[in-house]
Amino acid sequence: MSPDTLGRAAVREVPTLAADAPVTDALKALLAARAPALPVVRADGTFLGIFGEREFINAVFPGYLGTLRSAAFVPHAIDDVIDRRLECGQDPVSKYTNTEHIAVGPDYSDAQLAETFLHHRVLIVPIVENRRVVAIVTRADFFEALATRFLDR
Repeated sequence: MSPDTLGRAAVREVPTLAADAPVTDALKALLAARAPALPVVRADGTFLGIFGEREFINAVFPGYLGTLRSAAFVPHAIDDVIDRRLECGQDPVSKYTNTEHIAVGPDYSDAQLAETFLHHRVLIVPIVENRRVVAIVTRADFFEALATRFLDR
């Protein structure tokens, strides 16, 4: 990978989430890392998937909401939904982890990152070496690096 790749400028080191950690711990880590998602790892430290904004929303809201065109007819306030789904906070994060294969190796290209962000519904792409997460690239950071490079040209 050449040193002037966009992806290099957008790389972040972040904590990983243990697959057996409760969702509440994952939320605290997400908020502290100020990232839209974090990598989830198995007990042996190998990459399992990602958990973030979309996965948490899926944990809180009933599964059928994702299949509706509109949820306007659902009259409940958000606090009612949260109160009914508080128990999901103790579920292991692995229950909601996105295990889609979206990671890249350390020799990734900007085109590979762009393709991953365009064709997969992810907010981060983990960089994995020897099945272990070494860093991530967020879609927002990649966009910022791309936009900056575009404007500088």
